[in-house]
Amino acid sequence: MIHAYRLALLFVVLASASCKKESSSESTGAAAASGPIKVAAAADLAFAFKEVGAAFTAKTGTEVTFTFGSTGQLAKQISEGAPYDVFAAANVSFVDEVVKADACDGSTKAMYARGRIVVWLKKSGGIAPVTALKDLEDARFVKIAIANPEHAPYGRAAKQALETAGIWDRVQSKIVYGENIQQTLQFAQTGNTEASIAALSLAMVTDDGSYFLIDEAMHKPIDQALVVCKRGVNATGARKFAEFVSAPEGRAIMKRFGFLLPGEAVVRN
Repeated sequence: MIHAYRLALLFVVLASASCKKESSSESTGAAAASGPIKVAAAADLAFAFKEVGAAFTAKTGTEVTFTFGSTGQLAKQISEGAPYDVFAAANVSFVDEVVKADACDGSTKAMYARGRIVVWLKKSGGIAPVTALKDLEDARFVKIAIANPEHAPYGRAAKQALETAGIWDRVQSKIVYGENIQQTLQFAQTGNTEASIAALSLAMVTDDGSYFLIDEAMHKPIDQALVVCKRGVNATGARKFAEFVSAPEGRAIMKRFGFLLPGEAVVRN
């Protein structure tokens, strides 16, 4: 009887330990699934998305971490397996690329904004403000920065605008390429170029600058989209963040940074 009792007691102890182990594993899995949301975002979102992320965290308690860079380069990283939860591109074509590569879920693709470009000058640089794109032909502009059109949608739009204005061939020798739109603006901020064609969302919150808004008709629309990725660890949080960007609170923040939002009419200069 005593021997049988001891065997029964041993079974209860082992079963209890097994349950605790399983419970611990489930807790660890739950923690991973509800960890920080990792967002790969176009550089034009550097200020706007930080505010969106802070508002989302305040509302949900879930942290959001951002990696800002060239849309084309981020798309390449995601297609090759980078474990981001959300990809916010500066052009919808790059979202289509990562979906085609089976790195992101096409059913979550959503348009969230349309970007604008400006010519930005440093106020303290002593150069007369730009009133038309043709001004960039002037001798006062020795170097002009644009994002690399090969992988940056804002750089592509800048080149298109200069071509539409009929001055690309005459200013091409002045062009300095930035790896992304944020670096492009920094070239003019630091005095390495006299002007930069930058994102309105960055220019309007940058100190010591003046800018000329380029007419949208001079380039193809910079229609921006986001998508939830398949290799991230927080798919549930990713979907909630993506929804938040397009919710009233997210839209209000994006609008303050100069973005045209889905459903809004295009206002021509």
